[in-house]
Amino acid sequence: MAEILLFHHAQGQTPGFLALADEWRRAGHVVHTPDLYHGRTFDTLEAGVAHARELGFSHLLEAGVRAADDLPSGLVYAGLSLGVMPAQRLTQTRPGARGALLLHACLPVSEFGEHWPADVPVQIHAMEADPYFEEDAEAARALVGSASRAELFLYPGDEHLFTDSSLPAYDAAATSLLLRRVGDFLKGN
Repeated sequence: MAEILLFHHAQGQTPGFLALADEWRRAGHVVHTPDLYHGRTFDTLEAGVAHARELGFSHLLEAGVRAADDLPSGLVYAGLSLGVMPAQRLTQTRPGARGALLLHACLPVSEFGEHWPADVPVQIHAMEADPYFEEDAEAARALVGSASRAELFLYPGDEHLFTDSSLPAYDAAATSLLLRRVGDFLKGN
């Protein structure tokens, strides 16, 4: 069983985001889901990103980092798209990380330090033709090339938030495969 700190994407804590967290809970994991938007959700990715810009990406990043303050150190940090920012930063800077799950995004390791923490496993999941992931693909490949326990999984298609069952981008087959891969990852962490 793993304890996971899971950060939502730019559209907020949508029903599909919460369903993903519940899926991991049903598998026996403890999942914390801080709401960086204080209950607000958005119908489109563009509206969610506009809200994130209005709040400030640095503000959201710091709020995400603070969400870990009262939690134990041995967490798996996970994020969907926008949520990758705090998940990746915590993995790289907070001692004791057991792993990272970066869904739909990946930042250059240099954003939060000189290198990925030794022996901290990471999985990165995205669709191969996702236009939002195109700018992150190089960072994802560099992370996989430099970390001792890193995997990049690319799924057929061009959707961004394909794991959110409440959005039009949802892809049931890709999400099912992702859940199996994440399940194996979590068993080992």
